[in-house]
Amino acid sequence: MQQLEPQQFASWAEPIDMLYACHSKVKRFCKQLRILPEYLAKNGINQAVKNDVQQIIHYFNLSAPLHHDDEECDFFPALVRVQPQAQADIDELESQHELLHQNWALLSAQLEALVAGERNDVDAELIARFIAGYDVHIAIEEPLFELGRIHLAQTELERMGKIMAERRKIA
Repeated sequence: MQQLEPQQFASWAEPIDMLYACHSKVKRFCKQLRILPEYLAKNGINQAVKNDVQQIIHYFNLSAPLHHDDEECDFFPALVRVQPQAQADIDELESQHELLHQNWALLSAQLEALVAGERNDVDAELIARFIAGYDVHIAIEEPLFELGRIHLAQTELERMGKIMAERRKIA
């Protein structure tokens, strides 16, 4: 039997599952980015690469910032109200969000140029720095998701899920 990934079952009714689903996508796209420089060196750019890179660009331009808003505006404040000891990790994560966005701005410029045919490679060091930033970030963040799953009331989670859905204009 094929094992299904969590995001296939995630819904806004369970916002923590949606936060995890976003991380699953980040991890998948980071795996693709990790192999991109070597693939380009061996095979060059083709339509399949362009399609994959466009999906990555779309995700990190739109979905990732919304995910960070979900955390900073909804999840983190709710969590710190019931688990104040999480504040130090939350402060670190919010600081990391800025660095993740800065690294993305640099990387996305190269990826956009790649798709536009203006370059035929991507800086492997920049990709490594981008991925490392997310690896560290996710390692701190996911234990907080579990704290939220344990300590946040179902009514709070439902309220949060509605706000997150509205942020994306999903009713």
